[in-house]
Amino acid sequence: RRVAASTQAQALAALCCLYRDVLDRPVEGLGSIPRPRGPVRLPVVLTPEEVRQVLARLRGTARMVGDLLYGSGLRLMECLTLRVKDVDLERGELRLRRAKGAKDRVTVLARTARDPLRDHLERVHELHGSDLAEGAGWVELPGALGRKYPNAGRSWPWQWVFPARRRYLDRETGQRRRHHLHESAVQRAMAEAVRASGIGKRATCHTLRHSFATHLLEAGYDIRTVQELLGHRDVSTTMIYTHVLNRGGMGVESPADLLAGSPRR
Repeated sequence: RRVAASTQAQALAALCCLYRDVLDRPVEGLGSIPRPRGPVRLPVVLTPEEVRQVLARLRGTARMVGDLLYGSGLRLMECLTLRVKDVDLERGELRLRRAKGAKDRVTVLARTARDPLRDHLERVHELHGSDLAEGAGWVELPGALGRKYPNAGRSWPWQWVFPARRRYLDRETGQRRRHHLHESAVQRAMAEAVRASGIGKRATCHTLRHSFATHLLEAGYDIRTVQELLGHRDVSTTMIYTHVLNRGGMGVESPADLLAGSPRR
């Protein structure tokens, strides 16, 4: 039925599970069953002008998130789960805790984003103060940290940089908490901004991260530096961006451009 490789792999795993764990009749004698392999696709990358057009159509918190996705190369959930203590405005750094692969890393905070982010944090601080006054102000802490430091969940450093609008009651602890902003809100805003900009590319929030890496390489930054900023375990993952640089395939100039001065018939 021409389904995707991931759909085929899921069906194969379901059949194997059915016969092995449910029917207790493991399939034998088939040898090694070949696994379908999906195509290797190049990431969608926006030009600097296209990035400018998309960001200009984002408003409010979504604009602040978009600036960090592009300006710092963050994944969407890395951005939304930032804590106040992870932002260093003076040094121009963002510290990512337990990112993909359970790794911490430090990435750059764009100078153009520092003042808007400072103003945003002041508004969040006021919101946290009003929550505290109403007996709320809690946030979820990672792991068992809440038992080790019982009052840390109400402290300012542990608050989300992008808190949700509504509070909720945690049934286990009885605490009135705020979750971080849901990713779907930013995804909807990004999709609308891409449509309004009129660009002919299927751009998403993650496209801003791809664009961050590509534009750094185009600016001449070392690929190892870009690898560290993105948090890639292997440099081969980062090297995919060398194939989408705005210099033609592998940086080669087309021979057709050498005929630019030749008369056309």
